[in-house]
This record gives sequence, C-alpha cells and structure tokens, in this order.
Amino acid sequence: MNPTAVLLATFILSIVGLFAFIWSMRKGLFDATSSGARSIFSKDEIGQTEEPSATAQQRRSLQGVTNANERDSVSQEGVSPTEIAAREAADRSSALPAYVLFACAAVWLVVASAAGLLASVKLHAPDLLTDTAWLTFGRLRTIHLNGVAYGWAPMGLLGLAIWLLPRLLHTPLQGGRLVILGAALWNGGLIAGLGGLAVGISAGMEWLEIPWQIGSLFAIGGMLIGLPLVFMLPRRKVHHLYVSVWYMGAALFWFPILYIVAKIPGVHFGVEQATMNWWYGHSVLGLFYTPMSIAIIYYLLPKIIGRPVRSYNLSLLGFWTLAFFYGQVGAHHLIGGPIPEWLITLSIVQSVMMIIPVLAFSINQHLTLKGYFSALKHSPVLRFIFFGACMYTVASVQGSLEALRSLNAVTHFTHFTVAHAHLGMYGFVSMVIFGGIYFAMPRVVNMPWPKPALISWHFWLVVAGFSIYIITLSIGGILQGLVLLDPARPFMDSVAVTLPWLKGRSIGGAMMTLGHLIFAYHLALMIIRSSSVPSSVPAPAPQQITA
Repeated sequence: MNPTAVLLATFILSIVGLFAFIWSMRKGLFDATSSGARSIFSKDEIGQTEEPSATAQQRRSLQGVTNANERDSVSQEGVSPTEIAAREAADRSSALPAYVLFACAAVWLVVASAAGLLASVKLHAPDLLTDTAWLTFGRLRTIHLNGVAYGWAPMGLLGLAIWLLPRLLHTPLQGGRLVILGAALWNGGLIAGLGGLAVGISAGMEWLEIPWQIGSLFAIGGMLIGLPLVFMLPRRKVHHLYVSVWYMGAALFWFPILYIVAKIPGVHFGVEQATMNWWYGHSVLGLFYTPMSIAIIYYLLPKIIGRPVRSYNLSLLGFWTLAFFYGQVGAHHLIGGPIPEWLITLSIVQSVMMIIPVLAFSINQHLTLKGYFSALKHSPVLRFIFFGACMYTVASVQGSLEALRSLNAVTHFTHFTVAHAHLGMYGFVSMVIFGGIYFAMPRVVNMPWPKPALISWHFWLVVAGFSIYIITLSIGGILQGLVLLDPARPFMDSVAVTLPWLKGRSIGGAMMTLGHLIFAYHLALMIIRSSSVPSSVPAPAPQQITA
C-alpha cells in the first residue's frame, strides 16, 4: 500500500466534506435564524439552568446569574413533567452501558497516572527501581501513554457519547448490550496489550505500540460501541440533528478506520511506516478525541447556563473545517526526515489552517458565555468545561505555530513537545471528560454526588498541578532545544539543563495524580452508595434531574 495514496485519499475525503458544508449552507442550516441551537431545549426551557453536581445554594446562585442575563425565555415554568419523564426514560436506557464505561475509565485513569508519575520521577532519579524490567522508564512511559490513549480517554468519551445519544435523538438507546460487549473486548485487548508492553512485547511505534493481533480488539470494540448511533438515527424523534451528533457520529466513524489503516500488518515499512505512524498519531487526536470532546462541550455548556449556543453558524463552520483541514497535519512531526518535501509543506499549511476551526469554536464559546462568566463561581461542571475549552484554544494555536520550521527547529525532540501533548490530551480532553462525568453520573445512578466539596478539591489540585507541569516542562524543553542547536556544547549539557525542570514536572504530576485519586474515590463512593439505595427511595426533585 502506498502511504502517499492513502494520505491523498483522506485529502479528497476532506474536499468532499467541504462540498457537504456548502450544501448545508444552501439548505439554510447556516441562517442566522436557525433553530438548530435550540433543538436541545424543550419548550419554555431556555432560561432554566441545569447543574446536577452543584449544591442547592450553588444552583440557586447559578439560576440567579441566568435570570439576570437571559431574555429569550418566554416562560419561567421550566421543563414540563412530560419532558422530565421522557428524559428519565432516556437516561434509564443508557444507564448501564454508561455506568460500565465510566467505571472502566476511572480504573484506567488511576493505572495510567501511577505509571506516568513513576516514569516522570525516573527522568531525574534514573537509579530508582532499575532491577525490575517492567518498571524501567521505556516500558512505564509506554504503559502510561496507552493507558491514557486507549483506557481513560476513550472509555470516558464513549461513555458520555452513549449517555448523550438518547437525549439528543429523543429515542431510547438501541444496542446497549453491544456497547457492553464492545467495552469488554476493548478492555480485554487493553489488559493484554499493557501486559505485553510490560514484558517487552511492542510494535515500536508511538501510539501504536500494542501489536495488531491485540489492537484489532480496539477497532472491533469501537465499532460495536458505535452501532447504537446507526440503530437510533432511523428511529430518531427530532427533526434537526444537533451539532453534537455531527461531531460524535464523525468521530465514531473515523476511529475504527484510522486504527485499521494504521495497523494493517505487513504493509507499512521504513520511511512510509513513519509517515503512516504520524498520520495516525495526529489524526486520532484531531478526528476522535477532539470532536468527541467538542460535542460534549456543545451540549453541556448551553445546558448549564440555560442559554443556546450563541452562533450555530460557527459551530457548523468549526465542524466542516476540522474535517477539511485535519487529515494531513501529522507530517510536521517528520520535518527534516527523509520524506517528500511537498508532504511536509502540505502538513505545515494545514496545521496553520487549523486556526480557522479553533477560532470558530473559541469565539462561539466566548459569545455564549458573555455575561455569564460569574456562573463559573457556582457551577463545578462549568469550571471543568470552560478550562478544557480554553486549553483547546491554547493547544491548537500552539500546535499551529510549532509546525512552522523555524519554531520546530527549537522544540523538536525536546520536552516541549511533551508539554504540548498534555495541553491537548489533559488540559482539553481530560478536563472535559471530568466535567462530563460529574454532570452525567447523578443521572446514571439517580442520586447526587456524596461529597460535593471533593469536586472542588479535584479541580484545584489538577489545575495547579497541570499549570506547574506545563510551565516547567515548556521552559525546560526550550532550554534543551537551544543547547541542542549549539554545536559548541556537548549533548550531556542538554540533559543537565532540564533536570530542575523535570523535578517541577514530577511535582505537578504528583498533584494531578492526587486529584485523580480523589476523583476515583468519589466515583467509587457514589457507586457503592447507589447500590445500597433501596429501589423504593424516591428520585431527586425534578429540578435536579431535568436535562
């Protein structure tokens, strides 16, 4: 298989996506009067806030913020009992699959965090635990990456997608058993894959270390988890497909294709293997994790503040330009390598053009929250969602600039790229997952969070730790790059100059890990308490369960 032909094929598909965008404009989906942004709200619901993780006082204060700003609501009656019953039924239909996926996500978060923290410490304490092969840095770092990339992040995102689909399509979840089977296959493959990595069995390509014989379970499991969308679309009871469905549907379609193409055995060798490696490595970030996370933000942010997305036009623009521009950005990781210069140039151009969907999303979020920023004081979920949205902007703009040859010459092969990767996968994706689970779990188990104060502890610990992590690693990476470019200095100087900053990385990582343990403990406590609640106990008040 010719990798250039595969990459050109993805580019052609992107062009097809652009024509689809033009078609959507001709059909009026881009009109300023479009009702699409209101499609997730029932009649008279605009102006009614929704925050299941907040305390009663926080909900009252949050509603006060919306009352002071929202002028579109025609009624203060809120959601009708009929709508409440319909949404409760939707939540019940997706409760078990979402429950399973959230529990798996929490387990992998703890495992990946422990591996990542120990790997970080070993960078400045290399003699630590050197007698055990599976605790060496090379294996721990790979376990950490795969635990996050194929454990925590996809389980959390897929759980939220399964929970959202019945609400967005106004129909009960179809194929819930297939979701559980897919999750079992996926997690079985991940357990086997991480076990293989621990004993030294690896394909040797970043993001694709797990051998294809095991990794094929990810593609099969992902397809099974995505089947409910296929079953539910023909049965939907909504006239308009909200933009979150577009993002989730595309991501669920893209991931199995990306993984299968990248892991086809006996096809990719040498330079073309590296080309395909980074085509996949970047595409899975931009065409799976990113659209899934954006879909969650586009649903939760309006729901929390009781206000539709300010510009539905921008949400559609962001979707189609993401699909159009992201297919080729991975090759900028190979600047200076023995691959065609035109391919690298195309990658740099598309990396810079990614500023368009990023700005479309960022401006839309700012306009939607304009006048509502004080709601951040009262909504724990909104803090996570807002922080994630901001980090998406920062990570994406930084990535576009980092693709330029002049900047890439300094940052390439340094710790700066590690910091950049965490801006996206942690600052953006993980924070959105945290917020989404805090919003969804009270609906899944039909009870409030046992200790709301732990949510604030979690947020501030991970934000503080993440800030220390990013700042120290970015500074250390730039200093490392400058030393590497100086021919008068020996290579070991580039190692020595990073040591103080690597210690800062471990401090930040320790704080983040503590926050993760609090999150996992709180989730486990909620699961234990929900299983001990008798079925005769009444559900929470309607204002706590509407969505």
